[in-house]
Amino acid sequence: MVIKKEYERWLTNVTADSDVACELKTMDDVKVEDAFYRNLAFGTGGLRGVIGAGTNRMNIYTVAKASQGLADYLNKNFSDPSIAIGYDSRIKSDVFAKVAADVFAANGVKVNIWPVLMPVSTVSFAVRYLHASAGVMITASHNPSKYNGYKVYGEDGCQITTEAANEILAEIEKLDIFADVKHSDFESCIANGNIQYIPDEVYTAFVNEIKNQSVLFGEEVNKDVAIVYSPLNGTGLKPVTRTLKEMGYTNITVVAEQEQPDGNFPTCPYPNPEIKEAMGLGIEYAKKCNADLLLATDPDCDRVGIAVKNKTGEYELLTGNQTGMLLLDYICSQRQRHGKMPVDPVMVKTIVTMDMGEQIASHYGLRTINVLTGFKFIGEQIGKLEQQGKAESHVFGFEESYGYLTGSYVRDKDGVDGAYMICEMFSYYAARGISLLEKLEELYKTYGYCLNSLHSYEFDGSAGFAKMQRIMQSLRGDVREFGGKKVVKLLDYAPGLDGLPKSDVLKFLLEDNCSIVVRPSGTEPKLKVYVSVSAEDRKAAETVENKITESAEKWFD
Repeated sequence: MVIKKEYERWLTNVTADSDVACELKTMDDVKVEDAFYRNLAFGTGGLRGVIGAGTNRMNIYTVAKASQGLADYLNKNFSDPSIAIGYDSRIKSDVFAKVAADVFAANGVKVNIWPVLMPVSTVSFAVRYLHASAGVMITASHNPSKYNGYKVYGEDGCQITTEAANEILAEIEKLDIFADVKHSDFESCIANGNIQYIPDEVYTAFVNEIKNQSVLFGEEVNKDVAIVYSPLNGTGLKPVTRTLKEMGYTNITVVAEQEQPDGNFPTCPYPNPEIKEAMGLGIEYAKKCNADLLLATDPDCDRVGIAVKNKTGEYELLTGNQTGMLLLDYICSQRQRHGKMPVDPVMVKTIVTMDMGEQIASHYGLRTINVLTGFKFIGEQIGKLEQQGKAESHVFGFEESYGYLTGSYVRDKDGVDGAYMICEMFSYYAARGISLLEKLEELYKTYGYCLNSLHSYEFDGSAGFAKMQRIMQSLRGDVREFGGKKVVKLLDYAPGLDGLPKSDVLKFLLEDNCSIVVRPSGTEPKLKVYVSVSAEDRKAAETVENKITESAEKWFD
């Protein structure tokens, strides 16, 4: 049996990582199958998987093999290739970053590596600032602690295209994981200059670009607002607090239990600001401090979640859609008021992001570009604008999963930028006696009430993977309704649609301006379901949303 043979080969060859070696020795047949039934999938998101032993796991061997394949790709496509590397607070992130650096250096690729953990956006920024050929970020973003990942950026600072991913994968697949990977010594390469630490000037330039995103244009705001911030034991602490303090915000309380980097995430097993439980400790702090605003960023600091006080004094979490709409309206209104709107202004959002965003954009004269799920597609559109000499046309990009970007200084969502712009927006309205919830209600009155929700369903292992495929195939059959709402039209993005690349995504347009989108996650063993409902008020919308969701779940049994 192929799986058994590969397992035995690992038993023989694994000597450089004692954790992997020990795990191999304790595996039963079920664990062996799950760890070796496939190679960890490499795509536009790079690698992402559970840390551990095997070809279907994140370990120094799978990271080294991917790095060798990427190095071979770079050497084929660049005469003097270079790369920027970053890493987050996750278990073994620093180890995997050094392993990758060793492999690149051994293959003649000049390595620039952040000397300390940094947000994922700093890799995108460093690639562009240093004119590197590519970038690698070791992160699993918001996933639980057992995960890690390997995210790849192209020379434009954007996550790699499907074409580039396929070419890199082809190089990876040529390799034997033990025999074909070149290695060097990290410290020796630092000494001889083949590996260099990214200088502090790049970090400062990154922070300055975020500060330049301000749309106050000289207007005064209340910068004494009380802010509670949690980096969720990730990378956000230093860049977020530095940016806020340099912009005049000093009344900042950091959640102590979640302040320092810790890949075990002891107080938030799911370190994702989308999840209510991850924000729980921050809300406790906000109550104790009587804070005006709660901010939380995920471990690689590309997502931002917020909570604000409602009329009863309780803290209310805002969704990614709600925060995105508020930011879009604030930025556009400020630019319009001060005559700072660029020529041919553009807003970019994903197809699962609230359609109300397009209405707001249209109100201010912005053209909306809709893209597939994943911020890399938003980054790609900013790159296309830059090629046309119109990078400044990009006013705002956002996705429902708490990802935002103003400007064009990076090609990925940036939690540091998001955190700062949220604080500026909050301060602006606070100085005028307006809460964010009041502003949100104003938007609903103008454009109509809209409710968007996201539900995730986990399917682990090889059996789970097969079941997800079966569910998607079934949904491509004759589906008539969800929750009593008739299917008006099915949009299947698998063959490519509306000029967008092929993607395993189904969008059901339902009657009464409702919709449901189903797609397998590209980074986790999950099916994701996005429900969008239009109704006369919140209560009515929630009732309809519940019915649609319950109806969809019957397909997953």
